[in-house]
Amino acid sequence: MPVSLADVRAAAARIHGRVLRTPTIQNPAVDRACDASVFLKLDNLQASGAFKERGAANRLALLTERERTAGVIAMSAGNHAQAVARHSTLLGIAATIVMPKFTPATKVMRTEGFGARVVLHGETLAEAAAHAHHLALENGLTFVHPYDDAAVIAGQGTMALEMLEDTPELDAMILPIGGGGMAAGCAVVAAGLRPSMKVYGVEVEGYQAMRQRLAGQPVSVGGPTIAEGIAVRDVGEQPVEILKRLGVEVLVVTERAVEQGIALLAEGAKTVAEGAGAAGVAAILSYPELFAGKRIATSICGGNIDPRILSNVLLRNLLRDGRLLRLHLDIPDRPGVLADIATRVAAAGGNVIEVSHQRLFAAPSVQTAELELMIEVRDQAQADAIVAKLEAGEYVVRRG
Repeated sequence: MPVSLADVRAAAARIHGRVLRTPTIQNPAVDRACDASVFLKLDNLQASGAFKERGAANRLALLTERERTAGVIAMSAGNHAQAVARHSTLLGIAATIVMPKFTPATKVMRTEGFGARVVLHGETLAEAAAHAHHLALENGLTFVHPYDDAAVIAGQGTMALEMLEDTPELDAMILPIGGGGMAAGCAVVAAGLRPSMKVYGVEVEGYQAMRQRLAGQPVSVGGPTIAEGIAVRDVGEQPVEILKRLGVEVLVVTERAVEQGIALLAEGAKTVAEGAGAAGVAAILSYPELFAGKRIATSICGGNIDPRILSNVLLRNLLRDGRLLRLHLDIPDRPGVLADIATRVAAAGGNVIEVSHQRLFAAPSVQTAELELMIEVRDQAQADAIVAKLEAGEYVVRRG
């Protein structure tokens, strides 16, 4: 096996003090929602917001003096970029990060803020990677791969060492899979320390590259996903070998399940997770037949989510849970109608958070107006009570 438990333990000693030893917590709200005892490894608390620091710190610590002097290069549109940038700066090593042209400005600025030189090249990740390899050869730089590297895999595996030190006997460990480095490193630790414990990987439905590779199927991926951190086409060859040898099963979750995981962590555990970071919780919610009543650990491996996307996810979850009520009414265009509607909503305990009142274009008659209300409610019963109050005033109410 290219990575052993001894390698992971050596990595843990090597990166001690350079990477945060993150807490593993249990949260009652998450336990209730999942019908299981769920232990959350909060690697979203790392300085760069993600677990990638573990592998980057270990790989960079193993550079020769010549390699340190020449500098390093990496390709990433996200967390690996920031991890390599940060730990290169800490070690006094020059780092170049190649990012695709579409990379959001905030990610470019964060990477530069950690001290790296950013090169924007290519329309795709594959084009950016090819350019990074070209620059590495041209300038004698060491390429730091995000997941297909034994030292990186060993570094990522330190997460499982900490999880197993902190948690009682576990029935299962669930790990998000992108390129597979973290899942492979943690699976090595699990096999060495708790061989009876089941290890699962998680992929989002549009990007099942690892599941397909392990099954010997052609890889077919694509489409938009909130879990961009694990939206990978080309998984690592070393992780494939490790996960296949250790019999790791890969579960697939929907976009909606990932959104539910993000919302549950934010509201229940008071922790911010990006899509990839919530994938493990999404799997527990999606596969109750596997996990109900069991003791499970999962990694909240990243918290770098755009605030606007987080806001949209939380609002969408409120709508699905029936805690946001959206109503359309065709109302008489006369004084006092809006006041009457607001009074009826308030009498049922609803909180109006948005109003759209359209007279000129949407209403079916010049004698009427169209009103759209967004109302915060406790539950479906209160939503029904609000609608009943409005209908009692002879208003025609449409939901949705």
